[in-house]
Amino acid sequence: MAAPELSALHVVVGDEELLVERVLARMVSAARRVEEDVDVHELSPAQVNAGSLAEAASPSLFGERRLVILRDAQDLTKDLVSAVTPYIQQPAPDVVLILTHAGGAKGKALLETAIQAGATRTDCPKPTKPSERLAFVKGEFDAAGRQVTRDAAQALVDAVGSDLRELAAACAQLVADTEGSVDANTVARYYSGKAEANGFTVADRAVEGKRAEALEALRWSLAIGTAPVLINSALAGAVRGLAVVADPPRGVGDGELAKRAKVPPWKIKTLRQQARGWTVSGLGRALEVVAETDVQIKGAGRDPAYALERAVLEIVSARDRR
Repeated sequence: MAAPELSALHVVVGDEELLVERVLARMVSAARRVEEDVDVHELSPAQVNAGSLAEAASPSLFGERRLVILRDAQDLTKDLVSAVTPYIQQPAPDVVLILTHAGGAKGKALLETAIQAGATRTDCPKPTKPSERLAFVKGEFDAAGRQVTRDAAQALVDAVGSDLRELAAACAQLVADTEGSVDANTVARYYSGKAEANGFTVADRAVEGKRAEALEALRWSLAIGTAPVLINSALAGAVRGLAVVADPPRGVGDGELAKRAKVPPWKIKTLRQQARGWTVSGLGRALEVVAETDVQIKGAGRDPAYALERAVLEIVSARDRR
């Protein structure tokens, strides 16, 4: 195809649906800049057979250019791979063929065949590191011509979570509803309720000794349907993290401490701040509390909400234990 952005064969690799969708949208737009009425066909593995593939990937009798998107190529059966391979190895004139592939070992042979045939590869990896999610948020604001502070980006990730569609929607809302640079106060006005409605916030406020805030976050979290077992898991993780950093072995670096505490490295600084004021005796009691609460939530008690409220109060009290 004449569009400089497009070659005859492309593979889009990755399991992050939003990013894959955006790449495909850009490719379709590039094709339509060349020919507004380009014929776009999308096929899933369930729709692929010899007839449907021949119809979609063969030159049009009327001369229209075609763009064929074959989704989830890793799910094609061996017979379908055999049917698709000739079209990959010798694309038809005026037809752009795009394969999406989740990555990984499944269906890797077809992906390698496409690469060997000269396919242009675009990777869409799922952001897994905190820094990658922050970069995604910043990119959303950059694309909209807006600025966002690092604290605001972190607050938005903390509030919304790791789902890219939700993060993108949150960024779009802030861009539409605000003006100027977006800071942490702006994010708090829009997302404070959601930010408080998770077990990690309950745990953070409890180990910091903030009784009223911890109870408020707990009640809000339960009200929106957060599973009690997840809240107690967050409490247990916070207390165990404190135990790791409160008295670390000599010569152990932050990276190793993060592994032992099962947290990302940036969280170690927060844990050290939260550990101030805690004693060995207090941490021992807090660990007992989360273990007891786990038993209560999983069947020994009748009221998980009461068990969690008691756990919060006991943890706050344990912090002051001498």
